[in-house]
Amino acid sequence: MAHQEEVKQFQTLMEDLDDSLKETFKNVHQGNPTDTLVRFLKARDWNVSKAHKMLVDCLRWRIENGIDNILAKPILPAELYRAVRDSQLVGVSGYSKEGLPVIAVGVGLSTHDKASVNYYVQSHIQMNEYRDRVVLPSASKKHGRYIGTSLKVLDMTGLKLSALNQIKLMTVITTIDDLNYPEKTETYYIVNAPYIFSACWKVVKPLLQERTRRKIQVLQGNGRDELLKIMDYASLPHFCRKEGSGSSRHIGNGTTENCFSLDHAFHQRLYNYIKQQAVLTESVVPIRQGSFHVDFPEPDPEGAKITKKIESEFHRIGDKNGLINSLNGLKVDG
Repeated sequence: MAHQEEVKQFQTLMEDLDDSLKETFKNVHQGNPTDTLVRFLKARDWNVSKAHKMLVDCLRWRIENGIDNILAKPILPAELYRAVRDSQLVGVSGYSKEGLPVIAVGVGLSTHDKASVNYYVQSHIQMNEYRDRVVLPSASKKHGRYIGTSLKVLDMTGLKLSALNQIKLMTVITTIDDLNYPEKTETYYIVNAPYIFSACWKVVKPLLQERTRRKIQVLQGNGRDELLKIMDYASLPHFCRKEGSGSSRHIGNGTTENCFSLDHAFHQRLYNYIKQQAVLTESVVPIRQGSFHVDFPEPDPEGAKITKKIESEFHRIGDKNGLINSLNGLKVDG
C-alpha cells in the first residue's frame, strides 16, 4: 500500500488517545480503523500531524455534541419529520453495480423552510451516521469486501437566485461533512444543471482542490444514459428516469418511487431504525420532543472563499437579469 509510513505514524499517534475518544472512534471506523485513518490522511494531503489534529477534533466534536446517540433521537412528531423530508430532498435510490450506495440530493428544489435550522442539521447528521453505521457495513457484508464510500447524484432542477437564502445552512452542512465525514463520496454527478449552476461552476471550479475537482462530473440533461453505465435502472434516482433531459420531482408511482419521500423504503427503514433505537434507550433517558442542538463549526478559509464566490456570482447574474431588486434586503447571515 502506498503511504504505508504515514499510516503507521498515524496509528502510533492514535494509541495515545484517551478512552472516551477511543470509544467514539469505534463508531467512526466500524471495524475498519486503517481505512478511516487513510480517509483523514487523504483529506489533509497525507500530512500526519494535520490528519491527526483533524481526527481528534472530529472525535471531540462527537463527544461534545452526543453524536454517538443521535440515531436514538427521532425528530418528533412524525408530521414534523415529514415536513423536513419534503423540504430537505435527499435519499438513497439504490446501489451502483460495484455495490456503492447511490445518494440522491435535490439541490435545486430543497427549500429548507419547514423547520428550524437545527432540525435540518440533525436530520443530515442522522443520515450520515446511518450511512456509516448501517448502510455501508451491510453493503460491505453483502459484497464480501470493504465499501466505505457512496456516489452522489445532485439534481439542480429548480436552482434559482433565491437559493442565496439557504447559503448559510448549506455552508454549515458542508463544513460538518468536510471536517467530520471526509472522503465519504467517491463521485458527485451533477444533473439537470441550469444556466445559473453553469455560471457558478465556472468561477468555483478553479478554487477547488484537484482531488475534489476530479470527483465532480457534470452530466448532460438528467444523466440517465451515463448513469445507466454504472447502475441498474432500478437504482436510478427518480429524477433521472425520464428519457432525454428534464426532471420531475414525482416521476414514477407516486411517492414510493420518489427517494426523497418519507414513504420511500429507505426513509421508512431509517426512521423506524431511529425510533427503535430511541425505545431501547428510553428506559435510561425519556424521549423528548425538540431538536438536537449541534455546535456549528467555522468553515475553513477555502470553504469561506468558495461561499463568497458563489454569493458574488449569484448577485452578478441577478444584476445581469435585472433581478437584483428581488434580492434586496436578503440576509445571508440571518
